[in-house]
Amino acid sequence: MISLLGIGKSFPGVQALKDISFDFRDGELHAICGENGAGKSTLMKILSGVYTDYDGTIEIDGEVVRFQGTRDAERAGISIIHQELNLVEQLSVAANIFLGREARNSLGFRDEKQMIRRAAELLRDLECNIDPRTRAGALRVGDQQLVEIAKALSLNSRLFIMDEPTSALTESEVARLYRVIDKLQARGTTIVYISHKMEEVFRLSNRITVLRDGRFIETVNTTETDANRITQSMVGRELALETGVSSERTPGPIVLSVKNLGLAWPGHARGYRLKDISFDLRRGEVLGIAGLMGAGRTELLESLFGASTIRPTGTIEIDGKEVRFNHPSEAMKQGIALVTEDRKRLGLFPAMDVGRNISMCSLWEARSSGLLSRRLENNLGNRMVDKLKIKTAGLRAAITGLSGGNQQKCIVGRWLLTEPKILLLDDPTRGVDVGAKAELYRIIRELCAGGLGVIVTSSELPEVLTLSDRIMVLNEGRQAAMFDRKDATQDNIIRAATA
Repeated sequence: MISLLGIGKSFPGVQALKDISFDFRDGELHAICGENGAGKSTLMKILSGVYTDYDGTIEIDGEVVRFQGTRDAERAGISIIHQELNLVEQLSVAANIFLGREARNSLGFRDEKQMIRRAAELLRDLECNIDPRTRAGALRVGDQQLVEIAKALSLNSRLFIMDEPTSALTESEVARLYRVIDKLQARGTTIVYISHKMEEVFRLSNRITVLRDGRFIETVNTTETDANRITQSMVGRELALETGVSSERTPGPIVLSVKNLGLAWPGHARGYRLKDISFDLRRGEVLGIAGLMGAGRTELLESLFGASTIRPTGTIEIDGKEVRFNHPSEAMKQGIALVTEDRKRLGLFPAMDVGRNISMCSLWEARSSGLLSRRLENNLGNRMVDKLKIKTAGLRAAITGLSGGNQQKCIVGRWLLTEPKILLLDDPTRGVDVGAKAELYRIIRELCAGGLGVIVTSSELPEVLTLSDRIMVLNEGRQAAMFDRKDATQDNIIRAATA
Protein backbone atom coordinates (compact mmCIF):
# COMPACT_ATOMS: atom_id res chain seq x y z
CA MET A 1 0.00 0.00 0.00
CA ILE A 2 1.15 3.53 -0.77
CA SER A 3 -0.15 6.29 1.53
CA LEU A 4 -0.17 10.08 1.20
CA LEU A 5 -0.23 11.86 4.57
CA GLY A 6 -0.85 15.61 4.89
CA ILE A 7 0.62 16.49 1.50
CA GLY A 8 0.86 20.22 0.77
CA LYS A 9 2.49 22.26 -1.97
CA SER A 10 2.73 26.00 -2.63
CA PHE A 11 3.84 28.04 -5.62
CA PRO A 12 4.35 31.82 -5.60
CA GLY A 13 0.92 33.30 -4.91
CA VAL A 14 -0.86 29.93 -5.13
CA GLN A 15 -1.62 27.19 -2.57
CA ALA A 16 -1.78 24.25 -4.98
CA LEU A 17 -2.32 21.49 -2.38
CA LYS A 18 -3.27 21.53 1.28
CA ASP A 19 -3.38 18.60 3.72
CA ILE A 20 -4.06 15.79 1.21
CA SER A 21 -4.34 12.33 2.81
CA PHE A 22 -5.50 9.05 1.25
CA ASP A 23 -4.00 5.76 0.03
CA PHE A 24 -3.59 3.48 -2.98
CA ARG A 25 -4.21 -0.23 -2.51
CA ASP A 26 -2.18 -2.90 -4.25
CA GLY A 27 -3.68 -3.99 -7.57
CA GLU A 28 -6.48 -1.42 -7.70
CA LEU A 29 -7.25 1.16 -10.34
CA HIS A 30 -7.72 4.39 -8.38
CA ALA A 31 -9.22 7.28 -10.34
CA ILE A 32 -8.40 10.88 -9.39
CA CYS A 33 -11.06 13.39 -10.44
CA GLY A 34 -11.19 17.16 -10.22
CA GLU A 35 -11.44 20.27 -12.34
CA ASN A 36 -8.35 21.74 -13.97
CA GLY A 37 -6.47 23.50 -11.21
CA ALA A 38 -7.75 21.10 -8.53
CA GLY A 39 -4.20 19.85 -7.89
CA LYS A 40 -4.32 16.43 -9.55
CA SER A 41 -1.19 16.78 -11.67
CA THR A 42 0.70 18.57 -8.88
CA LEU A 43 -0.04 15.71 -6.49
CA MET A 44 1.07 13.12 -9.03
CA LYS A 45 4.31 15.02 -9.67
CA ILE A 46 5.06 14.82 -5.96
CA LEU A 47 4.31 11.09 -5.90
CA SER A 48 6.54 10.49 -8.94
CA GLY A 49 9.49 12.57 -7.71
CA VAL A 50 9.12 15.51 -10.11
CA TYR A 51 8.51 17.89 -7.18
CA THR A 52 10.75 17.26 -4.17
CA ASP A 53 9.86 20.30 -2.06
CA TYR A 54 6.51 19.69 -0.35
CA ASP A 55 4.85 19.28 3.03
CA GLY A 56 3.69 15.95 4.45
CA THR A 57 4.96 12.42 3.91
CA ILE A 58 4.67 9.47 1.54
CA GLU A 59 4.69 5.92 2.89
CA ILE A 60 5.30 2.73 0.92
CA ASP A 61 4.30 -0.42 2.83
CA GLY A 62 4.49 1.58 6.07
CA GLU A 63 7.96 3.00 5.41
CA VAL A 64 8.41 6.76 4.94
CA VAL A 65 10.10 7.68 1.65
CA ARG A 66 11.34 10.99 0.30
CA PHE A 67 12.24 11.05 -3.37
CA GLN A 68 15.02 13.36 -4.57
CA GLY A 69 14.00 12.95 -8.20
CA THR A 70 12.15 10.79 -10.68
CA ARG A 71 14.89 8.15 -10.66
CA ASP A 72 14.30 7.60 -6.95
CA ALA A 73 10.58 7.15 -7.61
CA GLU A 74 11.26 4.75 -10.47
CA ARG A 75 13.57 2.69 -8.27
CA ALA A 76 10.75 2.54 -5.72
CA GLY A 77 8.45 1.24 -8.46
CA ILE A 78 6.50 4.40 -9.37
CA SER A 79 6.18 5.56 -12.99
CA ILE A 80 4.20 8.43 -14.50
CA ILE A 81 2.83 9.02 -17.99
CA HIS A 82 2.37 12.79 -18.15
CA GLN A 83 -0.58 14.44 -19.86
CA GLU A 84 1.89 16.71 -21.65
CA LEU A 85 4.19 14.38 -23.56
CA ASN A 86 7.89 14.43 -22.63
CA LEU A 87 9.53 12.74 -25.59
CA VAL A 88 12.81 13.90 -27.14
CA GLU A 89 11.55 14.48 -30.65
CA GLN A 90 14.95 14.18 -32.34
CA LEU A 91 15.54 10.66 -30.99
CA SER A 92 14.04 7.39 -32.15
CA VAL A 93 11.13 5.67 -30.44
CA ALA A 94 13.48 3.02 -28.99
CA ALA A 95 15.93 5.67 -27.71
CA ASN A 96 13.07 7.50 -25.98
CA ILE A 97 11.76 4.35 -24.30
CA PHE A 98 15.18 3.56 -22.80
CA LEU A 99 16.47 7.12 -22.36
CA GLY A 100 18.90 7.14 -19.42
CA ARG A 101 18.65 3.36 -19.13
CA GLU A 102 20.30 2.39 -22.40
CA ALA A 103 21.19 -1.26 -22.94
CA ARG A 104 24.94 -1.99 -23.04
CA ASN A 105 26.89 -4.83 -24.63
CA SER A 106 29.76 -6.73 -23.04
CA LEU A 107 32.19 -3.97 -24.03
CA GLY A 108 30.09 -1.25 -22.43
CA PHE A 109 28.87 0.25 -25.70
CA ARG A 110 25.24 1.09 -26.28
CA ASP A 111 23.40 -1.91 -27.72
CA GLU A 112 21.03 -0.44 -30.32
CA LYS A 113 19.82 -3.81 -31.59
CA GLN A 114 18.79 -4.95 -28.11
CA MET A 115 16.88 -1.70 -27.44
CA ILE A 116 15.09 -1.89 -30.80
CA ARG A 117 14.17 -5.53 -30.16
CA ARG A 118 12.92 -4.81 -26.63
CA ALA A 119 11.04 -1.69 -27.77
CA ALA A 120 9.33 -3.72 -30.49
CA GLU A 121 8.21 -6.26 -27.86
CA LEU A 122 6.77 -3.52 -25.65
CA LEU A 123 4.94 -1.94 -28.57
CA ARG A 124 3.55 -5.34 -29.55
CA ASP A 125 2.20 -5.69 -26.00
CA LEU A 126 0.32 -2.47 -26.76
CA GLU A 127 -0.82 -3.97 -30.06
CA CYS A 128 0.97 -1.07 -31.75
CA ASN A 129 2.79 -1.29 -35.09
CA ILE A 130 5.11 1.71 -34.66
CA ASP A 131 8.64 1.06 -35.97
CA PRO A 132 11.03 1.55 -32.97
CA ARG A 133 13.54 3.24 -35.31
CA THR A 134 11.09 6.02 -36.24
CA ARG A 135 11.97 9.52 -35.02
CA ALA A 136 9.57 10.36 -32.17
CA GLY A 137 8.91 13.86 -33.50
CA ALA A 138 7.55 12.40 -36.74
CA LEU A 139 4.68 10.67 -34.90
CA ARG A 140 1.21 12.11 -34.40
CA VAL A 141 0.10 12.88 -30.84
CA GLY A 142 -1.77 9.61 -30.38
CA ASP A 143 1.23 7.49 -31.36
CA GLN A 144 3.51 9.57 -29.12
CA GLN A 145 1.14 8.82 -26.25
CA LEU A 146 1.55 5.10 -26.87
CA VAL A 147 5.34 5.48 -26.82
CA GLU A 148 5.06 7.14 -23.39
CA ILE A 149 3.00 4.19 -22.19
CA ALA A 150 5.58 1.73 -23.58
CA LYS A 151 8.31 3.66 -21.74
CA ALA A 152 6.45 3.23 -18.45
CA LEU A 153 5.83 -0.45 -19.16
CA SER A 154 9.58 -0.96 -19.64
CA LEU A 155 10.15 -0.05 -15.98
CA ASN A 156 8.01 -2.92 -14.60
CA SER A 157 6.64 -0.59 -11.95
CA ARG A 158 4.33 -1.54 -9.09
CA LEU A 159 2.37 1.71 -9.50
CA PHE A 160 1.56 3.42 -12.80
CA ILE A 161 0.28 6.99 -12.88
CA MET A 162 -1.67 7.67 -16.07
CA ASP A 163 -2.53 11.36 -16.51
CA GLU A 164 -5.24 11.64 -19.20
CA PRO A 165 -3.76 8.71 -21.18
CA THR A 166 -6.60 8.50 -23.70
CA SER A 167 -6.86 12.22 -24.45
CA ALA A 168 -5.40 11.84 -27.95
CA LEU A 169 -6.33 8.24 -28.74
CA THR A 170 -8.93 6.94 -31.14
CA GLU A 171 -11.66 4.55 -29.99
CA SER A 172 -9.73 1.50 -31.17
CA GLU A 173 -6.58 2.72 -29.39
CA VAL A 174 -8.57 3.35 -26.22
CA ALA A 175 -9.94 -0.21 -26.35
CA ARG A 176 -6.36 -1.44 -26.77
CA LEU A 177 -5.22 0.58 -23.74
CA TYR A 178 -8.05 -0.90 -21.68
CA ARG A 179 -6.79 -4.40 -22.52
CA VAL A 180 -3.28 -3.39 -21.41
CA ILE A 181 -4.69 -2.03 -18.14
CA ASP A 182 -6.54 -5.29 -17.55
CA LYS A 183 -3.25 -7.19 -18.02
CA LEU A 184 -1.41 -4.91 -15.61
CA GLN A 185 -4.05 -5.31 -12.92
CA ALA A 186 -3.98 -9.07 -13.38
CA ARG A 187 -0.27 -8.89 -12.45
CA GLY A 188 -1.12 -6.94 -9.28
CA THR A 189 -0.01 -3.54 -10.57
CA THR A 190 -1.66 -0.48 -9.01
CA ILE A 191 -2.86 2.13 -11.49
CA VAL A 192 -3.58 5.75 -10.60
CA TYR A 193 -5.79 7.09 -13.37
CA ILE A 194 -6.52 10.77 -13.96
CA SER A 195 -9.33 11.45 -16.41
CA HIS A 196 -12.08 13.96 -17.08
CA LYS A 197 -14.11 11.31 -18.88
CA MET A 198 -16.69 9.92 -16.49
CA GLU A 199 -17.38 6.94 -18.74
CA GLU A 200 -13.72 5.90 -18.44
CA VAL A 201 -13.64 6.45 -14.71
CA PHE A 202 -16.66 4.25 -14.09
CA ARG A 203 -15.57 1.63 -16.65
CA LEU A 204 -12.12 1.14 -15.14
CA SER A 205 -11.84 2.22 -11.53
CA ASN A 206 -12.27 0.42 -8.20
CA ARG A 207 -12.21 3.63 -6.16
CA ILE A 208 -12.46 7.35 -6.94
CA THR A 209 -10.83 10.25 -5.10
CA VAL A 210 -12.10 13.79 -5.71
CA LEU A 211 -9.92 16.89 -5.28
CA ARG A 212 -11.21 20.45 -5.39
CA ASP A 213 -9.16 23.66 -5.15
CA GLY A 214 -6.14 21.74 -3.88
CA ARG A 215 -8.04 19.94 -1.11
CA PHE A 216 -9.17 16.36 -0.56
CA ILE A 217 -12.96 16.05 -0.82
CA GLU A 218 -13.70 12.31 -0.66
CA THR A 219 -12.69 8.79 -1.65
CA VAL A 220 -15.55 6.47 -2.59
CA ASN A 221 -15.99 2.97 -3.99
CA THR A 222 -16.96 3.26 -7.64
CA THR A 223 -19.89 0.87 -7.21
CA GLU A 224 -21.35 3.09 -4.50
CA THR A 225 -21.56 6.37 -6.43
CA ASP A 226 -22.52 7.81 -9.82
CA ALA A 227 -21.29 10.40 -12.31
CA ASN A 228 -23.63 13.13 -11.05
CA ARG A 229 -22.32 12.88 -7.50
CA ILE A 230 -18.68 12.87 -8.63
CA THR A 231 -19.23 15.89 -10.88
CA GLN A 232 -20.98 17.75 -8.07
CA SER A 233 -18.08 16.96 -5.70
CA MET A 234 -15.60 18.19 -8.31
CA VAL A 235 -17.19 21.60 -8.84
CA GLY A 236 -18.77 22.10 -5.41
CA ARG A 237 -22.21 22.58 -6.88
CA GLU A 238 -24.66 20.82 -9.12
CA LEU A 239 -23.46 21.33 -12.67
CA ALA A 240 -25.75 21.09 -15.64
CA LEU A 241 -23.28 20.50 -18.45
CA GLU A 242 -24.92 22.19 -21.40
CA THR A 243 -23.42 19.91 -23.96
CA GLY A 244 -26.06 20.28 -26.64
CA VAL A 245 -27.17 23.15 -28.79
CA SER A 246 -30.28 24.52 -27.11
CA SER A 247 -32.13 25.17 -30.36
CA GLU A 248 -31.71 24.75 -34.08
CA ARG A 249 -29.41 27.39 -35.51
CA THR A 250 -30.16 29.16 -38.74
CA PRO A 251 -26.83 29.46 -40.56
CA GLY A 252 -26.12 32.51 -42.66
CA PRO A 253 -24.38 32.88 -46.03
CA ILE A 254 -21.39 30.76 -47.07
CA VAL A 255 -18.17 32.09 -45.59
CA LEU A 256 -15.81 29.28 -46.66
CA SER A 257 -15.99 27.10 -49.76
CA VAL A 258 -13.52 24.26 -50.37
CA LYS A 259 -13.44 22.43 -53.71
CA ASN A 260 -11.40 19.32 -54.57
CA LEU A 261 -8.81 19.97 -51.87
CA GLY A 262 -5.86 17.59 -52.00
CA LEU A 263 -2.62 17.18 -50.08
CA ALA A 264 0.22 15.03 -51.42
CA TRP A 265 2.11 12.49 -49.30
CA PRO A 266 5.48 11.97 -51.01
CA GLY A 267 7.07 8.59 -50.41
CA HIS A 268 3.90 6.96 -49.09
CA ALA A 269 2.24 4.13 -50.98
CA ARG A 270 -1.11 5.93 -50.88
CA GLY A 271 0.41 9.09 -52.30
CA TYR A 272 -1.90 11.53 -50.54
CA ARG A 273 -2.99 12.67 -47.09
CA LEU A 274 -6.13 14.35 -48.48
CA LYS A 275 -7.95 13.84 -51.77
CA ASP A 276 -11.03 15.40 -53.34
CA ILE A 277 -12.32 17.21 -50.23
CA SER A 278 -15.22 19.58 -50.98
CA PHE A 279 -17.57 21.36 -48.59
CA ASP A 280 -19.07 24.72 -47.63
CA LEU A 281 -19.12 26.40 -44.21
CA ARG A 282 -21.78 28.98 -43.40
CA ARG A 283 -21.68 31.84 -40.92
CA GLY A 284 -23.17 30.82 -37.60
CA GLU A 285 -22.59 27.11 -38.27
CA VAL A 286 -20.48 24.41 -36.62
CA LEU A 287 -19.11 21.84 -39.06
CA GLY A 288 -17.74 18.78 -37.27
CA ILE A 289 -14.93 16.68 -38.77
CA ALA A 290 -14.95 13.03 -37.70
CA GLY A 291 -12.65 10.16 -38.57
CA LEU A 292 -10.15 7.73 -37.12
CA MET A 293 -6.60 8.80 -36.31
CA GLY A 294 -4.74 9.21 -39.59
CA ALA A 295 -7.92 10.02 -41.50
CA GLY A 296 -6.67 13.56 -42.22
CA ARG A 297 -8.58 15.69 -39.71
CA THR A 298 -5.56 17.71 -38.56
CA GLU A 299 -4.08 17.85 -42.07
CA LEU A 300 -7.33 19.37 -43.36
CA LEU A 301 -7.29 22.19 -40.79
CA GLU A 302 -3.58 22.83 -41.36
CA SER A 303 -4.20 23.07 -45.12
CA LEU A 304 -6.97 25.62 -44.58
CA PHE A 305 -4.68 27.65 -42.30
CA GLY A 306 -1.64 27.65 -44.59
CA ALA A 307 0.30 25.56 -42.07
CA SER A 308 0.92 22.38 -44.10
CA THR A 309 4.52 21.85 -45.22
CA ILE A 310 3.28 20.86 -48.68
CA ARG A 311 1.04 23.25 -50.56
CA PRO A 312 -2.46 21.80 -51.03
CA THR A 313 -4.20 21.57 -54.39
CA GLY A 314 -7.78 22.56 -55.20
CA THR A 315 -9.48 25.84 -54.38
CA ILE A 316 -10.35 27.66 -51.17
CA GLU A 317 -12.76 30.61 -51.23
CA ILE A 318 -13.57 33.04 -48.42
CA ASP A 319 -16.72 35.11 -48.94
CA GLY A 320 -16.67 34.03 -52.59
CA LYS A 321 -13.08 35.14 -53.23
CA GLU A 322 -10.40 32.54 -53.99
CA VAL A 323 -7.41 32.61 -51.64
CA ARG A 324 -4.07 30.82 -51.44
CA PHE A 325 -1.98 30.81 -48.29
CA ASN A 326 1.76 30.26 -48.12
CA HIS A 327 1.92 31.03 -44.40
CA PRO A 328 -0.50 31.09 -41.43
CA SER A 329 -0.07 34.87 -41.17
CA GLU A 330 -1.78 35.20 -44.55
CA ALA A 331 -4.69 33.05 -43.36
CA MET A 332 -4.97 35.12 -40.19
CA LYS A 333 -5.26 38.33 -42.24
CA GLN A 334 -8.17 36.76 -44.11
CA GLY A 335 -9.99 36.02 -40.82
CA ILE A 336 -9.02 32.39 -40.13
CA ALA A 337 -7.83 31.21 -36.71
CA LEU A 338 -6.56 27.76 -35.69
CA VAL A 339 -6.42 26.24 -32.20
CA THR A 340 -4.07 23.28 -32.65
CA GLU A 341 -4.49 19.83 -31.09
CA ASP A 342 -1.00 19.91 -29.49
CA ARG A 343 -0.88 22.97 -27.29
CA LYS A 344 2.55 22.16 -25.84
CA ARG A 345 4.43 21.99 -29.14
CA LEU A 346 2.32 24.19 -31.39
CA GLY A 347 0.20 26.46 -29.19
CA LEU A 348 2.15 27.80 -26.22
CA PHE A 349 5.07 30.20 -25.91
CA PRO A 350 6.52 28.62 -22.74
CA ALA A 351 9.11 31.35 -22.12
CA MET A 352 6.40 34.05 -22.08
CA ASP A 353 3.85 34.89 -19.41
CA VAL A 354 0.09 34.44 -19.49
CA GLY A 355 -0.62 37.94 -20.76
CA ARG A 356 1.81 37.77 -23.67
CA ASN A 357 0.55 34.30 -24.66
CA ILE A 358 -2.94 35.76 -24.94
CA SER A 359 -2.02 39.00 -26.71
CA MET A 360 0.65 37.59 -29.05
CA CYS A 361 -1.47 37.79 -32.23
CA SER A 362 -3.04 41.17 -31.39
CA LEU A 363 -0.10 43.31 -30.30
CA TRP A 364 -0.90 45.86 -33.01
CA GLU A 365 -4.01 46.74 -30.96
CA ALA A 366 -1.78 47.53 -27.98
CA ARG A 367 0.24 50.24 -29.69
CA SER A 368 0.32 53.83 -28.49
CA SER A 369 2.20 56.41 -30.54
CA GLY A 370 3.76 53.54 -32.46
CA LEU A 371 5.09 51.82 -29.33
CA LEU A 372 3.80 48.77 -27.47
CA SER A 373 1.77 49.86 -24.45
CA ARG A 374 1.80 47.45 -21.51
CA ARG A 375 -1.43 48.99 -20.24
CA LEU A 376 -3.26 48.36 -23.52
CA GLU A 377 -1.79 44.87 -23.74
CA ASN A 378 -3.01 44.15 -20.20
CA ASN A 379 -6.49 45.29 -21.23
CA LEU A 380 -6.48 42.68 -24.01
CA GLY A 381 -5.32 39.93 -21.66
CA ASN A 382 -7.76 40.80 -18.89
CA ARG A 383 -10.63 40.83 -21.37
CA MET A 384 -9.99 37.18 -22.25
CA VAL A 385 -9.23 36.14 -18.66
CA ASP A 386 -12.67 37.45 -17.67
CA LYS A 387 -14.51 36.15 -20.73
CA LEU A 388 -13.08 32.62 -20.56
CA LYS A 389 -12.80 32.43 -16.75
CA ILE A 390 -9.08 31.64 -16.89
CA LYS A 391 -7.70 30.66 -13.47
CA THR A 392 -4.36 32.44 -13.08
CA ALA A 393 -2.49 34.38 -10.42
CA GLY A 394 -2.25 37.24 -12.93
CA LEU A 395 -1.14 38.15 -16.43
CA ARG A 396 2.53 38.04 -15.37
CA ALA A 397 2.23 34.43 -14.15
CA ALA A 398 4.16 31.76 -16.06
CA ILE A 399 1.98 30.05 -18.68
CA THR A 400 3.63 26.74 -17.77
CA GLY A 401 2.30 27.06 -14.23
CA LEU A 402 -1.34 26.91 -15.39
CA SER A 403 -3.32 23.70 -15.66
CA GLY A 404 -3.77 22.19 -19.11
CA GLY A 405 -7.33 23.44 -19.42
CA ASN A 406 -6.43 27.00 -18.51
CA GLN A 407 -3.51 26.94 -20.95
CA GLN A 408 -5.98 25.89 -23.65
CA LYS A 409 -8.32 28.74 -22.76
CA CYS A 410 -5.41 31.19 -23.10
CA ILE A 411 -4.83 29.91 -26.65
CA VAL A 412 -8.52 30.18 -27.50
CA GLY A 413 -8.51 33.72 -26.09
CA ARG A 414 -5.49 34.63 -28.21
CA TRP A 415 -7.38 33.79 -31.37
CA LEU A 416 -10.65 35.35 -30.29
CA LEU A 417 -8.82 38.66 -29.93
CA THR A 418 -8.10 38.56 -33.67
CA GLU A 419 -11.89 38.63 -34.28
CA PRO A 420 -11.84 35.82 -36.86
CA LYS A 421 -14.76 34.92 -39.11
CA ILE A 422 -13.63 31.27 -39.39
CA LEU A 423 -12.45 29.42 -36.28
CA LEU A 424 -10.72 26.05 -36.69
CA LEU A 425 -10.70 23.97 -33.49
CA ASP A 426 -8.58 20.81 -33.58
CA ASP A 427 -9.65 18.60 -30.64
CA PRO A 428 -10.10 21.73 -28.47
CA THR A 429 -11.22 20.01 -25.24
CA ARG A 430 -8.44 17.41 -25.09
CA GLY A 431 -7.41 17.25 -21.44
CA VAL A 432 -10.06 19.77 -20.37
CA ASP A 433 -12.24 19.12 -17.32
CA VAL A 434 -16.02 19.01 -17.26
CA GLY A 435 -16.44 22.59 -16.01
CA ALA A 436 -14.03 24.11 -18.55
CA LYS A 437 -15.60 21.98 -21.28
CA ALA A 438 -19.04 23.43 -20.48
CA GLU A 439 -17.57 26.94 -20.74
CA LEU A 440 -15.96 26.18 -24.10
CA TYR A 441 -19.26 24.80 -25.42
CA ARG A 442 -21.01 27.98 -24.25
CA ILE A 443 -18.38 30.13 -25.95
CA ILE A 444 -18.75 28.22 -29.22
CA ARG A 445 -22.52 28.74 -29.12
CA GLU A 446 -22.07 32.47 -28.47
CA LEU A 447 -19.55 32.80 -31.30
CA CYS A 448 -21.92 31.07 -33.70
CA ALA A 449 -24.74 33.35 -32.61
CA GLY A 450 -22.47 36.24 -33.55
CA GLY A 451 -22.01 34.88 -37.08
CA LEU A 452 -18.70 33.04 -36.73
CA GLY A 453 -18.20 29.89 -38.81
CA VAL A 454 -16.61 27.07 -36.80
CA ILE A 455 -14.95 23.83 -37.90
CA VAL A 456 -14.22 21.43 -35.03
CA THR A 457 -12.56 18.03 -34.80
CA SER A 458 -12.60 15.83 -31.73
CA SER A 459 -11.30 12.44 -30.64
CA GLU A 460 -14.66 12.02 -28.83
CA LEU A 461 -17.57 11.23 -31.12
CA PRO A 462 -20.21 12.38 -28.60
CA GLU A 463 -18.56 15.81 -28.60
CA VAL A 464 -18.71 16.09 -32.40
CA LEU A 465 -22.36 15.05 -32.28
CA THR A 466 -23.08 17.54 -29.52
CA LEU A 467 -21.51 20.59 -31.13
CA SER A 468 -22.11 20.16 -34.83
CA ASP A 469 -24.84 21.28 -37.21
CA ARG A 470 -23.32 19.03 -39.87
CA ILE A 471 -20.62 16.36 -39.69
CA MET A 472 -18.17 15.45 -42.43
CA VAL A 473 -16.53 12.04 -42.07
CA LEU A 474 -13.01 11.42 -43.39
CA ASN A 475 -11.71 7.95 -44.19
CA GLU A 476 -8.00 7.59 -45.05
CA GLY A 477 -7.83 11.12 -46.41
CA ARG A 478 -11.02 11.03 -48.45
CA GLN A 479 -14.46 12.46 -47.79
CA ALA A 480 -16.61 9.47 -46.84
CA ALA A 481 -19.90 11.12 -45.82
CA MET A 482 -21.64 14.35 -44.85
CA PHE A 483 -24.44 14.12 -42.29
CA ASP A 484 -26.97 16.69 -41.15
CA ARG A 485 -27.54 16.74 -37.41
CA LYS A 486 -30.76 14.76 -37.65
CA ASP A 487 -29.05 11.93 -39.58
CA ALA A 488 -25.81 11.84 -37.59
CA THR A 489 -25.43 8.90 -35.18
CA GLN A 490 -22.35 7.19 -33.78
CA ASP A 491 -23.18 4.08 -35.79
CA ASN A 492 -23.48 6.01 -39.06
CA ILE A 493 -20.25 7.91 -38.43
CA ILE A 494 -18.24 4.82 -37.46
CA ARG A 495 -19.52 2.94 -40.50
CA ALA A 496 -18.45 5.76 -42.81
CA ALA A 497 -15.09 6.14 -41.05
CA THR A 498 -14.21 2.45 -41.34
CA ALA A 499 -15.82 1.42 -44.66
